[in-house]
Amino acid sequence: MIAAVLFGFAGMLAMMLVGLPIAVSMAVVGIVGGIAAYGLPFMNSIAPVVWGVHNDNLLTSIPLFVLMGELLLRSGIADRMFGALAAWLGRLPGGLLHTNIGCSALFAATSGSSVATAATVGTVALPSLYKRGYPMSMSLGSIAAGGTLGILIPPSVNMIVYGSLTDTSIGQLFIAGLLPGLLLTGIFMLWIAAHALLTGNHRTEDKVPLRQRLHLLKDLIAPGVVFFVVMGSLYSGVATTTESAALGLMCALFFTWRSGKLSWRLLENCFIQTARTSGMILLVMTAAFILNLAIGLTGVAEAMTQWVTSFGLSTTAMLLILVIFYLLLGMFMDVMSMMVATVPITFPIVSAMGVDPVWFGIFIVLMCELGLITPPVGMNLFVVHGIRPDRGSIRDAITGAVPYVLILLCFTLLLILFPAIVTWLPEQLR
Repeated sequence: MIAAVLFGFAGMLAMMLVGLPIAVSMAVVGIVGGIAAYGLPFMNSIAPVVWGVHNDNLLTSIPLFVLMGELLLRSGIADRMFGALAAWLGRLPGGLLHTNIGCSALFAATSGSSVATAATVGTVALPSLYKRGYPMSMSLGSIAAGGTLGILIPPSVNMIVYGSLTDTSIGQLFIAGLLPGLLLTGIFMLWIAAHALLTGNHRTEDKVPLRQRLHLLKDLIAPGVVFFVVMGSLYSGVATTTESAALGLMCALFFTWRSGKLSWRLLENCFIQTARTSGMILLVMTAAFILNLAIGLTGVAEAMTQWVTSFGLSTTAMLLILVIFYLLLGMFMDVMSMMVATVPITFPIVSAMGVDPVWFGIFIVLMCELGLITPPVGMNLFVVHGIRPDRGSIRDAITGAVPYVLILLCFTLLLILFPAIVTWLPEQLR
């Protein structure tokens, strides 16, 4: 059984590496495995699973959150948000690099997507950074790393996917990601300041008068209101996850209208991009549930759990092995495929060892963050490289991201040693 599982997983990875779509690779492994175990009658079980996936009210929140981020991006709200934060953070050692991280964290609270966060902040920030002579490697690295906050700070599409796969409360996952997200934002900014002081590069921006800075705070109202409407409605019990996404979307539409940018052309572009992104995610989710069906019916998860626990590993040792596993996997797989392909197998194992499912969800998200900025398939690295104003090498983005990879690894170890960083806030709200 174990040999068959390893062979199937290796075959799925091989299909992905040769260029087959993620959804096709997972569906093929699930269907072939199911037919091998149960014969052609297994195919009769697929239709109810597919219908159940697409009839799940929870997954409706994915296109709503994606559309909300698209509206805030294309309405110019993100541009003004960057300018406001630059006025407040530009005097810190490291200058506008702090603004990259702060803007990423704030946009992450309304986007739910790391790639969208990196692309948005990069588009706004890189021309200014290049014009002012900031080191390109540091600029690209800070934006790529800041973009990873898009899947840790709620709302997060990846948390919704994880919650759907493991039947874990989305509300608990959202609130669990808030404190780690803020801590990680602070650590990123601390590294930028420390690097600037240690290297003697005390680059700062011109001081902006207090009156002007206070006036610019109005540009932070829109993302702040959207975040508090989404999270407030969710945790006050007024709305479900999907309903809170709809409320956030209505706020985004209102602020887009207030900015004077609301038009049929803008809506068309937002709808098309939302359909592309959501279609990709939901297709992968469908294939993942087909694979889960085969795993469930064949007893693969139970066999893997018994096999791993037979080694007598401690929980900490198991988690450290998973860190290495996901670090290596993230170098060759994109975030979504890595999550949906591995969670059905790893989740039962850690659950049997007593790991909190909400804590493990944040752990998985951190592993996905690592995958976003580790070469050769780190998506955020390609995003920021593609929008840089000069025509330099992608090596700059990789070099600039290395310190943040180390920070993420150390932060993951910190969460393993002190799991209450994740679990304390959800426990207070239960």
